[in-house]
Amino acid sequence: MIQRKRKQTEYRKRLSMLKSGLPRIVVRKTRNVVIGQIIEYRETGDITTGSAYGSDLKKYGWEFSLKNIPAAYLTGFLLAKKSGAKEAILDKGSRTLKKDSFVYYLLKGAKDGGMNVHADELPISEERLYGSHISSYYDKRTGNQFSSTNEKVKNIKEEINRVMERIKQDGK
Repeated sequence: MIQRKRKQTEYRKRLSMLKSGLPRIVVRKTRNVVIGQIIEYRETGDITTGSAYGSDLKKYGWEFSLKNIPAAYLTGFLLAKKSGAKEAILDKGSRTLKKDSFVYYLLKGAKDGGMNVHADELPISEERLYGSHISSYYDKRTGNQFSSTNEKVKNIKEEINRVMERIKQDGK
């Protein structure tokens, strides 16, 4: 607990992850994007073998936020396709995950992309995954909120499926 407060590595947890021999899936969120990475242990130091950034979604036609739940899901899907990793274990760091955490949605995307993710149960909501919470907010908008996406906000599920198809076609 003290290590978490000081933001120090909990070496017992890290050692147990490393003993599994599986690459780790690391999820981070910046002010602007969600990031997913596949990290493998080497004696000389950890190396990143695959990564996907929320900003990568733009080239597949994603026009919405790059750090919301649907973007996290798509980033996980893209990570699975780009990295080619078959399985990974979640490395959540010192973070305590709460219900509806974007981390779960990224893992769900990676699973749907074909990666076997070793993690506890993924407590996700299909409604939030497909952006119904965003769509319902659209009717309450003020000023020029959603001005760049307009009516597309009402059909986020269709946009998610369209982007997923483009990712599948591209392959990487």
